[in-house]
Amino acid sequence: MALEEYKKKRDFSKTGEPAGAVKNPGKSLIFVVQKHDASHLHYDLRLEINGVLRSWAVPKEPPTEEGVKRLAVETEDHPMEYADFQGRIPEGEYGAGTVETWDRGTYVPEKIGDKEIMVNLFGKKLNGDYVLVKLKPTPRFKGEKNWLFFKRKA
Repeated sequence: MALEEYKKKRDFSKTGEPAGAVKNPGKSLIFVVQKHDASHLHYDLRLEINGVLRSWAVPKEPPTEEGVKRLAVETEDHPMEYADFQGRIPEGEYGAGTVETWDRGTYVPEKIGDKEIMVNLFGKKLNGDYVLVKLKPTPRFKGEKNWLFFKRKA
């Protein structure tokens, strides 16, 4: 059920992306940020939550310093195997373009809610307390999938 939307968007006979399945969570939760050079260059933030990678597209480079805020648009959940995916998604396929790992590591959740997620990330580039806050729709940010992503003050 959690990966239904992900699987509907892809033809696995044409793309090297993993089909995957929902996994039982391990002891250490993982996160990955993938640089995705598709129709527009962006970064995909993925957090292991409930056996899948919950995902957001971040249009600009993720914040490494306090005070920098980024829009993060929630996308479909991805299978855990996607954390290791790097390569080229063929033209004509959903998300066509190059995917490469920008950062990865583990995290400790402080709060995982419907409108706010607080985590402590342990990556090479992203380290420290990070927050995702769901935005209310406004004339500038329409839609129900917009979040704000930032590094919290220590």
